[in-house]
Amino acid sequence: MSKQGLPAFLHALLGSFRDLLPILLVVTFFQLAVIRQPLPNLFDMLLGTLFVVIGLTLFVQGLELGLFPIGGSMAHAFARKGSVSWLLLFAFALGFGTTVAEPALIAVAGEAAEVAAEGGMIDNNPLAKARYARGLRYTVALSVGIAIALGVLRIIRGWPVHYLIVGGYVGVIVMTLFAPREIIGIAYDSGGVTTSTITVPLVTALGVGLAAAIKGRNPMVDGFGLIAFASLTPMIFVMAYGMLIR
Repeated sequence: MSKQGLPAFLHALLGSFRDLLPILLVVTFFQLAVIRQPLPNLFDMLLGTLFVVIGLTLFVQGLELGLFPIGGSMAHAFARKGSVSWLLLFAFALGFGTTVAEPALIAVAGEAAEVAAEGGMIDNNPLAKARYARGLRYTVALSVGIAIALGVLRIIRGWPVHYLIVGGYVGVIVMTLFAPREIIGIAYDSGGVTTSTITVPLVTALGVGLAAAIKGRNPMVDGFGLIAFASLTPMIFVMAYGMLIR
């Protein structure tokens, strides 16, 4: 690492620690002042915190160096190419691929499969649980792919984002009335876990880059909103998935 790079990295480490400090203070306060017990495994907690700070710093640096530029540059390239079909296909593939790889979704799908097996919704064996978790993941990924493609089409056409969002949540409410009770909570949580570490940076860069590349579009007004679609459609699709497997 260069002499100029080392101070910048140390500054980024300090920024990451500052971001995590409120969480550390809350946990420490309630542990010592409310529960009134010493922190368990203090050394392991300190070591884990150090790893989190380093990992968060490297992750943010990776976003700035890699994911944000590549998302923006590809959006510019597709806009110059002038092919709406290829751009929509790229948007769908980007949403689908990033969601399938999303660690938070993998964790939630695995936990949902365990609970479904214990509740008697599926057979309580590894094959059935793996099939349920895989089906849930691919359902969410499909919905996010469609959502990102729809969001890109909105940017191209200049449609107001609030009309689509309001219509989508009306659909969520209607689906909630008919979906199995056991799947509703999972569906709502699926909308949240899709907007996590991998999906958000690439999708945000795509939206802002595309809005900046299209004449007459304002990146501040038109470039954002794709994440809202990515949070909305999984709720509808997962409830439909629950109705189908039931």
